[in-house]
Amino acid sequence: MLAFIVLWAGTQTEIVSYLSSEKAMALARFQRLWPRMKENYMSKVCRRAFCSRNEEKKMFKSEIPTEADVVVVGGGIIGCSVAYHLAKLGKDVVLLERDKITSGTTWHAAGLMVTFGSLSETSTEFRKYTKSLYQSLEEETGQSTGFKGCGFIELATNEDRLEEYRRVSTFNRKCGIDVQELTPDEILSLFPLCKVDDVLAGFYVEGDGRVNPVDAATALAKGAKMSGANIVENCPVTGVIKTKNGRAGGVTVSVGGSTQEIKAGTVVNCAGMWARQLGEMAGVCIPNQAAEHYYLITDEMEDVNPDWPVIEDPSSYTYIRPEGGGLLVGLFETEAAAWNVPRIPDNCSFTEISPDWDRMSPYLEKAMERVPRTLEVGAKNFFCGPESFTPDLAPIVGEAPELPGYFVGAGLNSIGILTGGGVGKLLAHWITYGEPDMDVTGINIDRLHPYMMNSLYRSHRVVESLGMVYQCHYPFKSMQSARDVKRSPIHSRLEKQGAYFKDVSGWEGADWYAGEGKIAEMGKLSFGKHEWFPIWKKEHDAVREGVGLIDMSFMSKFLVQGRDAGKMLNYLSTANVDEDSEMITYTQWLDDSGHMQADLTVTKMTDEKYFVVATDTMHRHVETWMKRHIGDQHVVVTDVTGAYAQINLQGPKSRDLLQSLTSHDVSNEKFPFRTAREIDIGYAKALCGH
Repeated sequence: MLAFIVLWAGTQTEIVSYLSSEKAMALARFQRLWPRMKENYMSKVCRRAFCSRNEEKKMFKSEIPTEADVVVVGGGIIGCSVAYHLAKLGKDVVLLERDKITSGTTWHAAGLMVTFGSLSETSTEFRKYTKSLYQSLEEETGQSTGFKGCGFIELATNEDRLEEYRRVSTFNRKCGIDVQELTPDEILSLFPLCKVDDVLAGFYVEGDGRVNPVDAATALAKGAKMSGANIVENCPVTGVIKTKNGRAGGVTVSVGGSTQEIKAGTVVNCAGMWARQLGEMAGVCIPNQAAEHYYLITDEMEDVNPDWPVIEDPSSYTYIRPEGGGLLVGLFETEAAAWNVPRIPDNCSFTEISPDWDRMSPYLEKAMERVPRTLEVGAKNFFCGPESFTPDLAPIVGEAPELPGYFVGAGLNSIGILTGGGVGKLLAHWITYGEPDMDVTGINIDRLHPYMMNSLYRSHRVVESLGMVYQCHYPFKSMQSARDVKRSPIHSRLEKQGAYFKDVSGWEGADWYAGEGKIAEMGKLSFGKHEWFPIWKKEHDAVREGVGLIDMSFMSKFLVQGRDAGKMLNYLSTANVDEDSEMITYTQWLDDSGHMQADLTVTKMTDEKYFVVATDTMHRHVETWMKRHIGDQHVVVTDVTGAYAQINLQGPKSRDLLQSLTSHDVSNEKFPFRTAREIDIGYAKALCGH
């Protein structure tokens, strides 16, 4: 196939399930009782969180060192895990906590520890390792994590959910997880209070279950301390030190009104919902955003067995598990609420947010219908606390592209407890050996862009990203919030052809066309063929048999110039990219261990001018990879992605179409494969590659 690419510039605290007038009154009574319930419950939670404080005071020393190999900022589950694993590898580590260990969001986590659910091998391995770690920490440290392998069941209540979970199960089994598909009767035998008349199947992992988040973080911190780490509480970080050669060189902290420096070769930002603000101190892009997260804890229920498994029912927005003699009913609503978009307060700890009853009542009612007995008992608490989420619902992990030596482990999207051990282990390995030992493509911090830091973007996107947690994950679903960030120059023309646009790394990318003058509608989402599949087939046939125009302006584009540009690019590439001018070379970039870092094309225009084109998802990764290999060479890398539209003409008749538009000879003899040169198209000049 020929292809040309053209670029140009209850009262009894009763909770009820239906808002009939009688039940609405019961709900209102519950709301009036809320302040007293909250006070009683919070005193119990705080006693539990601080039950070991006398021991912890001995463990978490107040002396602040002046230097260390690594400074870890943040004493939640991730920070404690990073410190634990670094100390195990022999690193001199200091963990700095602004207030108290777990006081950010870890303290109120629901504590699920499940391995089922991910289609990412990396995330699945995180979960498997974390569960194993929580089971072994007590023997190592003497501190229980509260792990209870009571089992986990995912409920499928419609055909689409059934299809999704069967796909997930197949993948999880490939990763070594024993997932069993259960009948409704089998589910009822394991969780007798669960309503199963609408359930098609359950997906059960026997050894999964739950953990106590405070105990787990404390065990990791204790293990870190036993391996030589320093843990300092009440020590807010006020700045990041940068060395003369542009690396992270430590932090400044506030101590008794004065500022002190701690020099270190590596800084790790594990500040949870404060990670974005801490990153801004060093010019690092970390676009996570806090949102409200809810769960309800019922009064004690005599018919609840504490050994029952965790039930998750995304179609009812809920997960349910035994807690304190009753049940915990957790929620992930489809439309969330952002919390403190401008700035997370520096002084908030063990934070609880007043519930938004009007917004959350429908979700709570739907959730409690899954276990109808919860509607007949009182409630200890309807809890709302902040939790941070990312634009694409994937963690933010890795070395910041803006600052070498500055690592991030944040934005865990409510799965910090169940992946925390794995994330900490990965970062410790990366820091110690200079590279990750797992595939980090989908979680690497360099996939994210500065525009995502904008407050309007974060406030809109977090509503959808949290809401995606329990929605059905259809393969063709595209994010709908915070759109129209970037458009190509021909966007309006594609729109007139009835283009259906999807989010492509912030760009509006045309996926298929309804036809001129028509409005493209996705229609009902499915795991099978959509109603617009015939249109898509027609487009494919046109490209196979004739010619098609494809707007790929979202591709990452870089101009690399200087007398050493060819030398540097050849060093990075597996192929020789420094041959004849006006030549395109498809190549890979590998690291010192032979792992692939990029898959792209390098076009040599002249001896001192090259054009690098990579996929949209690797934009900042490719840019950073080049800039970190320049050294003292005479090379300048310029991001020109937004300066050029990229229009692909593809198909056996692409040459005929292009020839009709230009005075240049684009025959195979004059314009052979791998050629790139400037041509005219109408009144414009364009860089054309074959």
